Amino acid sequence: MKQVKRIMENTLSLFNQIVKELLAEEAEHPVAARIPSDQLYEQLDLSLPEKPMHTAAYEKAVKALVMATPRTATKAFFNQLFGGRNEKAILGDLLAVILNNSMYTYKAAGPQVGVEKVILRKVCDIIGWDDKSGGTIAPGGSMTNFMAMLMARDAFDQNIPKEGLNRQLLVYTSKDSHYSIPKNAAFSGIGRENVRYIPVDQKGRMDCQALQQQIEKDKAAGLSPMMVNLTAGTTVMGAFDKIDEAIPICQAHNLWLHLDGAYCGSVLFSEQYKHLIKGVDKVDSFSFNAHKMIGTPLTCSLIVVKDQTHLYESFSSDASYLYQTDHDEFNLGKTSLQCGRRNDALKFWTLWKSVGTEGLEKIVDQQFELADTARNYIRDHEDYTLYSYNESVSICFNYKDIPAHVICTLLYEHSTLLVGYGHFEGQEFIRLVTINAQNENKDIIDFFHTLEKFVAQNEEIISDAALSE
Repeated sequence: MKQVKRIMENTLSLFNQIVKELLAEEAEHPVAARIPSDQLYEQLDLSLPEKPMHTAAYEKAVKALVMATPRTATKAFFNQLFGGRNEKAILGDLLAVILNNSMYTYKAAGPQVGVEKVILRKVCDIIGWDDKSGGTIAPGGSMTNFMAMLMARDAFDQNIPKEGLNRQLLVYTSKDSHYSIPKNAAFSGIGRENVRYIPVDQKGRMDCQALQQQIEKDKAAGLSPMMVNLTAGTTVMGAFDKIDEAIPICQAHNLWLHLDGAYCGSVLFSEQYKHLIKGVDKVDSFSFNAHKMIGTPLTCSLIVVKDQTHLYESFSSDASYLYQTDHDEFNLGKTSLQCGRRNDALKFWTLWKSVGTEGLEKIVDQQFELADTARNYIRDHEDYTLYSYNESVSICFNYKDIPAHVICTLLYEHSTLLVGYGHFEGQEFIRLVTINAQNENKDIIDFFHTLEKFVAQNEEIISDAALSE
């Protein structure tokens, strides 16, 4: 036992050493030097040996891998819909790893079940739902969207889980919604071709008049509409579908209404911005990713339902070898798609516990402030073209009419900035996301200065790249 304790202490010491070196390296070089994919196995020792490695060689290989990995928590990462590093949330994630509980039963997870239940109850309370509501935590927004689709399917026809599909069911979503929707339609047996993509307005929001017309057309053809998927923060434009306009349509046609807030549903915590999801209390299910706007480590995705009976009806299955003690409400496997499931609630709890609900609000508001700073900078400089709108944390723009994919790729290849590009209504543009609430306004201005300096110093390379298209 003493030897096991000593080995663990030595390993934790190595972890601390690597983290210390990483933080120092990030301060000097916020973007890791890029390793081309065709050189990956030459530059890094990723091989798996037959015999144990010597300690020194092992530590060298691990450190090299860590130092070469993209740095998603620095002030130069604006590429994906996550970023930053909150120390209290990291504490919870590290403790979850050490404790290594699985969240399917109270017997295996104990008070950690209470941690998850408290989070979900508080979220439901903030929405304004009563005690009939409930939820679960899943590994990612694609999974929560899948769970919503399964519950919608089963609510439409309770015989489907037993007998399978016997009719053509339809799902409605905006053409700018998340790519998981057609995948989930395939997984659930509904079929990709039974997803109806509804047009959007100039801000990227679903056209609810077109939604109404499509539903009526499909019903007249003898088909079976069952679900509408709305988005709170589309992946590219960061647009919020108009919940209030969709609610009466769904009620009139008895359709399940899901709000996919994976990206920006956390505006729920902000007094200033929660109007963007006005009507959320009337949807059937709602999901958001705490690993995006709230800044917990990947992954931490929540789905809540107005009536938690649907969770049990779609996901509960008896297993006497698992559920041997306590009440069903403390055996979370009864309401989860998964069986074995890591404790993703603890990192959100340690964050929320430390900053309070007011602190979560400040995290969300900070991201919108950074987005305003970015938009104002673009509007004040004539070399930029702005494509996005206010009240979005996706800032879409172009600089000097340089093709967006050219400049984003070169910035990446030269280890200067990590930022992506997107498309909307035939336009291609750079998409800057201000999802890292630990950034300050100065960091946003520095982003643009870095971009401008890079273009000025690499005009010939950029021109050649653009001409070679």
